[in-house]
Amino acid sequence: MKVVIYGAGGVGGYFGGRLVQAGADVTFIARGEHLKALQTSGLKVDSISGDFHLSEVQATDTPAEIGEVDVVISCVKMAQLAETTEKLKPLLKPSTLIVPLQNGVDAPRIITEILGREHAGVGLCRVVSFIAGPGHIRHVAAEPTIVFGEIDNRSTERIYELQKLLNRAEGVTAEIPPDIQVALWRKFVLIVAGSSMGSITRAPIDLVRERPETRAMLIQLMRETIAVGQAHHVRLSADDIDRALAFVDGLPPNSTTSMQRDIIERRPSELEYKCGAVVRLGQEVSVPTPLNAFIYHSLLLQEQRARGEVGF
Repeated sequence: MKVVIYGAGGVGGYFGGRLVQAGADVTFIARGEHLKALQTSGLKVDSISGDFHLSEVQATDTPAEIGEVDVVISCVKMAQLAETTEKLKPLLKPSTLIVPLQNGVDAPRIITEILGREHAGVGLCRVVSFIAGPGHIRHVAAEPTIVFGEIDNRSTERIYELQKLLNRAEGVTAEIPPDIQVALWRKFVLIVAGSSMGSITRAPIDLVRERPETRAMLIQLMRETIAVGQAHHVRLSADDIDRALAFVDGLPPNSTTSMQRDIIERRPSELEYKCGAVVRLGQEVSVPTPLNAFIYHSLLLQEQRARGEVGF
């Protein structure tokens, strides 16, 4: 399979690097100093699953240079997804699959609207990794896993071929769940609650989960998100709250979320695609989401300031 990794940051750099290490035909789409480093000195990955250095990798900032591919794994930020998806058109043949690994539940819809449902997969990942410097990725926590499938859960050759390719890579697990929408929303339930509470309190997760008042807020955010998902015909249940809480309770002390860190540091965040998305999707099906709405609207002016839309 010919694979493109769009976005060579912590996620794309790690998984793409592991694929190259396994001998796969991979091209990275990157930019800036990171791209220059990939083109001149390759990719270095420090990982709790084993360090490695690739002296040569294929990398460009121009999708049209690559030609048609079998799979695109999209690892850009949600705010960049629509713009970058438009640029994928030169890569497409009728069978090309796009697997988005963005946080949230909006990515498959965006890809469908721009390129058509036939190209849109559903995906999520589990890995804690980041760019340590140009051409340098550091993986510090979690067993790196990609979970993916067709939008309608069909069993297709392209899905199973991609799973085989990923599972040949050291330090990667690839899963095709029975229901990819349930898997996607289960992660969404978790990240909405954790990101929202971390952002509104500015506190690490151990403090949030230990205090009865803030733990109750975590649970309420999860309940609201599950109710919205169920109204959108996703097979979630109350058991998914217990599953999410067990994960939260297992996180190391002082853990924070990327959205929380972005908001604290006055950078643009994924607010719109987390609690903001719960509010929007709830309105579509007349499901009330009062706590998600309170946190979303409380943080919205800060988000608009970070994006240069208001000044204060």
